[in-house]
Amino acid sequence: MAATVGLLHPGEMGGVVGQALRAGGARVLWASDGRSVSSARRAAAAGLEDAGTLAAVVRASDVIFSVCPPHAALDLARAVAAERFGGLYVDANAVSPATTREVGAVVAKAGATFVDGGIVGPPPRTRGTTRLYLSGEAAPRIAALCEAGALEAIVLAGGPGAASAMKVAYAAWNKGSQALLLAVRAQAAADGVEAALLAEWERSQPGLVARSESAAKGTAPKAWRWIAEMEEIAATFAAAGLPDGFHRAAAEICRRLEGYKDAKTPPTVAEVARRLPRR
Repeated sequence: MAATVGLLHPGEMGGVVGQALRAGGARVLWASDGRSVSSARRAAAAGLEDAGTLAAVVRASDVIFSVCPPHAALDLARAVAAERFGGLYVDANAVSPATTREVGAVVAKAGATFVDGGIVGPPPRTRGTTRLYLSGEAAPRIAALCEAGALEAIVLAGGPGAASAMKVAYAAWNKGSQALLLAVRAQAAADGVEAALLAEWERSQPGLVARSESAAKGTAPKAWRWIAEMEEIAATFAAAGLPDGFHRAAAEICRRLEGYKDAKTPPTVAEVARRLPRR
């Protein structure tokens, strides 16, 4: 019998994850109560069934997938736990191993079995672009749901926290380096040496100019979501005895760009360079 999965919530990533789970044979539910029109549009496009409320989703689901902004992960787990969910709870959010284990403790206390997850890659529309790293005793059961869809599941040893640690390590470079590039462009522009820097990059760092321009277009509209993710990365570094200042600075860079949320047109790197400095 196919599993019934509750998908919380169908954002840009979550909606496509739900579609991938449906391709694997799962029935996927979501809760429209309190959600935006854009969420409803994404859910409909992904073929998700609207159960109306969180309570209704929890009652009907064998598995809950939490795919939300990092700052909401713990509150969402508490809301599901309050409904006494007793199935498999997958936290697939960009949070630190410590936060992951806290989420796991919350849902386990209410009777659920916890699976740690971390998504690497863009929203999964074709096989081979996106990986769902999983850890925990029940991780293979979740991996089985992904066998036929566009989301590739990879089970890691090490128990809850391992998948989140993998996600943190990947995002620490992938997203952190984009924040650094934008700050470097802003510094060079502020000091009047941007043209010289770009010329030098073209000579000694081929592709870096284009990458910095792509960072402005790709990072700025998502920066509001990355603030908490950079803070979670910083906390992970600190817990490992490593300096955490770089990613705390990256969080501040993202905070200064959060005004681009829902921007109809992504900003240019020149616009970002003007916005970042605080005089």
